[in-house]
Amino acid sequence: MQTLVEDFLQYLRHERGQSEHTQKTYSSLLNRFVAWAQQQKLMDWKSVELGHLQNFLLHERDRPLVNLPKEDPRKLSSGSVYLSIAALRAFYRFAENEKMLPLNVAEHLSLPRRWKRLPKALSDAEIKQLLAPENPETPQSLCDQAILELAYASGLRLAELCNVRLEQLHLEAGFINVIGKGNKERVVPVGRQAVAALTRYLEAGRAKLVTPRSTANVFLTRRGTLFAAVTLWWRIKQRVKRAGIARNITPHMLRHSFATHLLEHGADLRVIQELLGHASISTTEIYTHVAGSRLREVHRKFHPRG
Repeated sequence: MQTLVEDFLQYLRHERGQSEHTQKTYSSLLNRFVAWAQQQKLMDWKSVELGHLQNFLLHERDRPLVNLPKEDPRKLSSGSVYLSIAALRAFYRFAENEKMLPLNVAEHLSLPRRWKRLPKALSDAEIKQLLAPENPETPQSLCDQAILELAYASGLRLAELCNVRLEQLHLEAGFINVIGKGNKERVVPVGRQAVAALTRYLEAGRAKLVTPRSTANVFLTRRGTLFAAVTLWWRIKQRVKRAGIARNITPHMLRHSFATHLLEHGADLRVIQELLGHASISTTEIYTHVAGSRLREVHRKFHPRG
């Protein structure tokens, strides 16, 4: 069973170009099923029936969460169950198409409804507070400043920030080539202040972080290595704390702020979709709900009968 899972992961990696995060998620979910199936004496994928998949999902929904006390009543979220079903359906679709399995027994698994959480954006005052330069100026503070300015100016994902390389920067022309999900490339403008922060970091900060083993990644740690996502997350959280912002701010909120503020100031939704690298406009449409309160405020202020 494990061999077929590895074949599927190779397919995701080399043919579909899925992100490393997606590969790890699907690997973890499918290996959980393999471990459960072996406990049920199922040693071959051809022995698995729809009822087995349903029983596994019931088991997953009711199992205690890891790292929580046994008496804690919380269970797996519907979003996590959704991912398990999506992983099984994608795996079976691949196995059937490649003639590795005669039947797709997962095609009748229905995906539960997912409640869409409205993205949280920072206010203009919070953005100003967060992006205020730090003193004294150090290579690390210049790096943090460039990361934050680029994240807000161009709406990059955390993984995209980690992986952006020097050859992707075109600061004189004011844009950056971004390699997003599924290795899809998009061109995103970089604002004047972000260009200034990046230029200052490249001239006075990055040169002091580079070591003989450093890669061509733009952003480097104190040791001259590229950032892991968790390390970059921690650095941004520390910067938020030093800026004196009590609210819980995540790196992805800068991306949400980028999209929300563009929409509030009149940008076309299709343009925002392109800048964010969303495959579907329906993903971008969630920002219309966030901007709704701002639109109502403008309507009340300027409409004769507002």
